[in-house]
Amino acid sequence: MAQTVEDLAQQGAVVTLTEDARRVVLEAMAAEADPDNLALWLEVRGVMGGTFAYDLYFQALADATGDDAVCTDGELAVVVPAGSVERLRGARLEWSEDGGGGLVLVNPNAPTPEEAAPGVPPEVLAAGLDNDPARQVLAVLEQMINPSIASHGGRADLVAFDVEGGVAYLRLSGGCQGCAMSRLTLTQGIEVALREEVPSVTRVVDVTDHAGGENPYY
Repeated sequence: MAQTVEDLAQQGAVVTLTEDARRVVLEAMAAEADPDNLALWLEVRGVMGGTFAYDLYFQALADATGDDAVCTDGELAVVVPAGSVERLRGARLEWSEDGGGGLVLVNPNAPTPEEAAPGVPPEVLAAGLDNDPARQVLAVLEQMINPSIASHGGRADLVAFDVEGGVAYLRLSGGCQGCAMSRLTLTQGIEVALREEVPSVTRVVDVTDHAGGENPYY
């Protein structure tokens, strides 16, 4: 008999599943080869848009190490890799009917400022974007730059702006994340346009996690 979310939470399970989510996962697992030896693995794979991004997949339970968190929920074994344990502690996997139905991970944890925007000084990030130069940069991104790079699925977002130094910190996503040409796009295209349109911009810094893109480069 499957345990309830409350039962598992009381036992210290890192991630719990609602009854509907458990049923959907078990049905999907039954269609896999050798389902009796599989577990549901839940892992934080990075940060996108200021929130954690996740991977949910089936993998052999035997692959779990002593540092990974393993919980048995009735017939279902759930594994959270060691590096994701604290990032997922207290999270709940639910089934949502929105958008045709799908699994949704409700996570009470959020990335730290350093995780959400690596390379941005904490004081600059804390200052926010409520200033005239930042608003001008946002307008240029939305009206000129993003429509242009959208042709190959790319997008650029302003993460932070250093008013004193004139530094714009950008995160690239879509086709630009992990693209080997993104450095050229940033320096020869985006930075040039921003400096022409917003005189207070002196430099543009890319804070994208390119290793997490579809075509990562290092």
